[in-house]
Amino acid sequence: MDFQSKKAIYLQIADFVCEQILLKKWKGKEKIPSVRELAISLEVNPNTVMRTYTFLEEKNIIDMQRGIGYFVSDSAYDNIIDFKKHEFLTLDLPQIFRSMDLLHINLDHLKKLYNERTR
Repeated sequence: MDFQSKKAIYLQIADFVCEQILLKKWKGKEKIPSVRELAISLEVNPNTVMRTYTFLEEKNIIDMQRGIGYFVSDSAYDNIIDFKKHEFLTLDLPQIFRSMDLLHINLDHLKKLYNERTR
């Protein structure tokens, strides 16, 4: 995994876990890699993965079953969509609108580009 310098590593790992769930590589109620396993595969400190898992537990994306491990929650997919939409609308979209204003790009132009892309 290539880490970006602008975002905390534990959040980048959270994005990775969420992507696995959205791509349905990790399904609801399915056991996910342990903290140690994921830390080894991503070449990060286990404490960083633990921070990621704690964050994802707080978002009801994963559940911990004591003595067994971590699992994808039943509502993980919907919770990720809600979380990512909120993140996009509050963090990404304002920056996109600012860039559009500075570059004189209007919504009609974006719509045209979007329609060309989805054909």
